This record gives sequence, C-alpha cells and structure tokens, in this order.
Amino acid sequence: MAYVSFGGEFETAGFIADLLARGKKLVLPRVERGSRALRLFAVTNPEQQLEAGVWGILQPRADLCQEVPSPEIAFVLVPGVAFTARCERLGYGGGFYDRFIRGLTHRPALVAAAFSLQILPALPVSESDQSVDCVVVENAEYRRNG
Repeated sequence: MAYVSFGGEFETAGFIADLLARGKKLVLPRVERGSRALRLFAVTNPEQQLEAGVWGILQPRADLCQEVPSPEIAFVLVPGVAFTARCERLGYGGGFYDRFIRGLTHRPALVAAAFSLQILPALPVSESDQSVDCVVVENAEYRRNG
C-alpha cells in the first residue's frame, strides 16, 4: 500500500511506477470524509483510475478499482508531517492513518519515506497516535526497535 504524494511530501510517483513495472499489486487509499476512514483499492493504471479527492489529493476511483481487504496488505508506505528517530509520527491532523493502523487485524510493515528535516527530537504524541516501524530519509534509516 502506498499513497499519492502532494505538496512538499516525499515524491511517491517513482515508487508507484516501480511497483507496477515489477508486477506488484498497488493498493492506494481513498479518503471517506464522512466516516473519517480509509478504504483501500487496487490500482493498475493510475492515469485512468485516479481522481482528485479530499484536499485535492489523487485517490482511486471506487467505480474503476477493486476494493482490497486490509488483511491482504503486507506493507504500508505511511505519510506524515514529522517523525522522531523513535519512529513516532505526526500526521496532518485528521487521524485517518492512526485509525486505519489501529483497526488492522494484523500489522504489516509500516514505513515512512521522509526528508531529514522532518526528523525532530520530540513530537506531541498521544495514546491514539500510531508509530511506524521504520523511517527512511536521504542519508539514514530509523527503526522503532533500535
């Protein structure tokens, strides 16, 4: 599972293109604003199967993509505003990924790709905030368990 980047986020277009070129199953989230949830969809052709969603972020068209149950997900590329070396994560404030991760019946690999300037000494985290397993930046990799 990945996400389509926007704004100043780590650019995911190359990652997505590489997954598809290697024949991997690409799953992207669709934000359901009313239920404040993420629905997961398999995407085979991003140029044809994506549309602008909440906040203008490209997301799968539910009418053109097959929904994927979360137990099929083995890897999640997780977005974030900031992280710590302990892999704590600060999201954009909607709690979509925190709720998604808490609701998983199994824990896939949770990895964030970020820029080194996004690694901070501490973040204002609460019990509901979900950490990732690994944060990869330009010149380093941080793992939650050391």
